[in-house]
Amino acid sequence: MFQKDTIAAIATGSVNAGIGIIRISGTEAIAVADRIFRAKKQGKTVEQLPGYSALFGNVCDGDCVLDEAVCLVMRAPNSYTTEDVVELQCHGGRIMLQRILDLVLRSGARPAEPGEFTKRAFLGGRIDAAQAESVMDMIYARNELAARSSAAQLRGTLSLRIRELREMILEHVAYIESALDDPENYSLEGYGDVLRPQIEETLVQVDRLLATAEEGKLIREGIRTVILGKPNAGKSSLLNQLLGEERAIVTEIAGTTRDTLEEDVQIQGIPLRIIDTAGIRDTVDTVEKIGVDKAKNSVTDADLVLYVVDGARPLDMDDTRIMELLEGRRVITVINKIDVEQTVDKMWIMEQIKAPVVELSARTGEGMEELRKCLTDMFFHGTLSMNDEVYITNLRHKQALQEAADSLRQVLTGLEQQMPEDFLTIDLMAAYEQFGYILGETLNDDLANEIFSKFCMGK
Repeated sequence: MFQKDTIAAIATGSVNAGIGIIRISGTEAIAVADRIFRAKKQGKTVEQLPGYSALFGNVCDGDCVLDEAVCLVMRAPNSYTTEDVVELQCHGGRIMLQRILDLVLRSGARPAEPGEFTKRAFLGGRIDAAQAESVMDMIYARNELAARSSAAQLRGTLSLRIRELREMILEHVAYIESALDDPENYSLEGYGDVLRPQIEETLVQVDRLLATAEEGKLIREGIRTVILGKPNAGKSSLLNQLLGEERAIVTEIAGTTRDTLEEDVQIQGIPLRIIDTAGIRDTVDTVEKIGVDKAKNSVTDADLVLYVVDGARPLDMDDTRIMELLEGRRVITVINKIDVEQTVDKMWIMEQIKAPVVELSARTGEGMEELRKCLTDMFFHGTLSMNDEVYITNLRHKQALQEAADSLRQVLTGLEQQMPEDFLTIDLMAAYEQFGYILGETLNDDLANEIFSKFCMGK
């Protein structure tokens, strides 16, 4: 799986910018750069540069100067990929970057595959699979918490926990195997009393990691929050208040919102993926009916529903239908329009829905702080600290931890049934391999290729 050829790609975004970077990695990276780069200072070449140094000069196609650039050299193994790496920092025009990349490819490199630089860092032992995946998570982070969580995993917070668990298991397996091979010098008498508490403690740690998976999903994707209610209840006005800008069209005409509108926002550090929906009511308008059906369907996948009630209008059959949709869902009822005379019975709504109720005015913003506090209290226990906490944000990691936990429980069952120690090592090694799966030590080629194929080009 580890290829020694030289690869190259544009490492910056596909937009015009002040600076654009061409990244080259491999055994011929320095030689390729030396063929096309001419230093402004006479007598200097890329080949002569030590690691972590730079030259200012021109990228040249023969006698034709394509661009001024800075050439950065990082020599193996002290680079991102653990290979020789050269970065050409050029002007960031898309046409110019593509011309320079074409020149690099003609000079001895081949186009990098998506994620191939990070794949080489993984295969070179610089990072493990969990850290490699955090690189992509960081690039695609949709909120600050997701970025901070990914940065923590890139530093190895999860990997360190997993390695500690693996080392403990391996020590026990090694001792049992030694005792079975050399019973005169190693005794297994009473060993179950030594093994049991350590397996129980390991299981506690694994279960603690698994318990973060739901919150980890919310950190990564944001809390999928559907704003639901009748037409003109103030759903779009509420969305605008949460966003702090006029994103949704607000009119006095019922049924203005015909389709779902999605936006990302952070409320006191809590990431929300807010979906504004069409007002739910009986209608003969074909287009509006499609929007109503989409609004109803959006509730199915929602982590939270903000049920907006027009406090100035009596409840009717449309409200009854909406309340039926909310059964078994996590809901905050928002009684809107407290700046005008109220006709809605707040206590009756609380009895029907059995969910927190917040009264506010989406027009003036009065009461919005109470809604924000209700949101933060409902998720992450009101606070979210990323200092030392490890959150499981990757489905692959979650599945591996679940498999490891099952194997560890089998070990405890075996101890309870006083099974021979060599049977216990089967389940111990199964847990060990699942932990290794998270780190990438037991990945097969196909799965590794699948993981890195999801990366963006140039990373």
